[in-house]
Amino acid sequence: MNDNRVRMDLRSSGRGVAALRRTYQSKTMSVAGRREQRFPGRGFPRRFCGICAALILYVAVGVGASAQTLTTLLDFYETIGTSPYGTLVQGIDGNLYGTTLFGGTNCPPNGCGTVFKVTPTGVLTTLYNFCSKANCADGSYPEGGVVLGTDTNLYGTTGVGGANNGGTVFKITPQGTLTILYSFCAQVNCADGKGPNTETLFQAANGDFYGTTSVGGAHSEGTVFKITPQGKLTTLYSFCAQSGCSDGSLPIGGVILGTDSNLYGTTLSGGGTSNYGTVFKLSLAGKLTTLHRFQLTDGANPAAPLLQGSNGIFYGSTQDGGEFGFICNFGCGTLFEITSTGTFTVLDRFLYTLGFAPYAGMIQATDGNLYGTTVAADGYGSIYDLSPAGNVNVDYLFSGAPNGEFPYAGLVQASSGIFYGTNIGGTNTAGTAFSFDVGLGPFVAFIRSSGKVGATAKILGQGFTGTSSVTFNGVRATSYTVVSDTYLKAQVPSGATTGTVVVITPTGTLKSNVNFRVTK
Repeated sequence: MNDNRVRMDLRSSGRGVAALRRTYQSKTMSVAGRREQRFPGRGFPRRFCGICAALILYVAVGVGASAQTLTTLLDFYETIGTSPYGTLVQGIDGNLYGTTLFGGTNCPPNGCGTVFKVTPTGVLTTLYNFCSKANCADGSYPEGGVVLGTDTNLYGTTGVGGANNGGTVFKITPQGTLTILYSFCAQVNCADGKGPNTETLFQAANGDFYGTTSVGGAHSEGTVFKITPQGKLTTLYSFCAQSGCSDGSLPIGGVILGTDSNLYGTTLSGGGTSNYGTVFKLSLAGKLTTLHRFQLTDGANPAAPLLQGSNGIFYGSTQDGGEFGFICNFGCGTLFEITSTGTFTVLDRFLYTLGFAPYAGMIQATDGNLYGTTVAADGYGSIYDLSPAGNVNVDYLFSGAPNGEFPYAGLVQASSGIFYGTNIGGTNTAGTAFSFDVGLGPFVAFIRSSGKVGATAKILGQGFTGTSSVTFNGVRATSYTVVSDTYLKAQVPSGATTGTVVVITPTGTLKSNVNFRVTK
């Protein structure tokens, strides 16, 4: 089965096919090792870019590489899964969970994908092989990762399969029991959407999950949806509702929930005559506001989810547009910031010396910097960081086996302080899982970083056994339970206000990476 065709099938429907093909026509490598990576408008296979490697290496020297260590934890192979495109997530047991787009024990020869667990030291367990049921009723080809729900189960989507072959939303326990919550294309003409994307499927304070479908909907150009943990789906918005798709089309990056309780996201294309994509805001009632329409010089074709920084500003990237040149004649991509009212600023225009074509979203780490990945840099990809002052640094350049290449997935910072990620190269040309240590210390994180007084905050970390104190912005929690060495629950105390959560353990004091927001 041709990998490129499969990825096209994940999103193809109606008028969306041409736009998708333009952007994604050659962004997939086969798991059998037939590799010639080309990017839209660039036209140079990686083997012609030897001079770029020398230039990149020259620029990268002195970025602090001596304090940054990348370790390949495992190489994927066919029966355990191949091509891990989705970002990992930390579970309550301290392990990392993710998906592979291909591989597994079903759908020979390339496989229909898996859900897996991997320890911080690289021991992998396959939790589920997709297409285990007749006619792939359980779904197939999960391109996005999984997210951790407040019930401590994992939630995700498949791009294909299900009862109507339009993709699914699923729940899976940490032990591997999978439940299909919804099968898309249940409505006439797939009015409920088709080909869901789950890079940023998230659970809001009301307990519902939000996400996007890349195509389908009332106008066949994608949707934003809400789904309850019990599987009741509501379509909040169908794109291309405005003349010329000025509201955007093909929202493959998903949505996030801003602190103002609105949804924010991007569309890959649409936006009027430019057709280079948009940034949008959507109320929970379904009212859409287009905040920005890309014009190529400021970026084009955003595929990654947005990130709201601790300063309240939203950050994102585009795969294309920006700086034009010998390698990137369609642009190498951009980094940008945008406010909730639409004030837009280009922070950086990628050059091949920094890597290009960022596909995954960024995260804000405990040092305050934003970290992300690019799919290409001499065809191999990079890890970069963006400082609060707006400076972009290359932290690591992938160079093929044994450390892999083409990191379509983003990074996750585990509560140990170490970053983890995946790419789709490696010794077996099927993908790797890696750790990336830049010397940041341990901290505590939340399954959900907000709640009312009296609510239960669910906290992830390490070394919790013997915890002697939990405080919310200086107010001591009178009730908390250490569930395990990596997971505790604490009741938000009376008098608590928004701020840092501090946990005192026998081995030291752990502070939260973000503020816990106390709501009314």
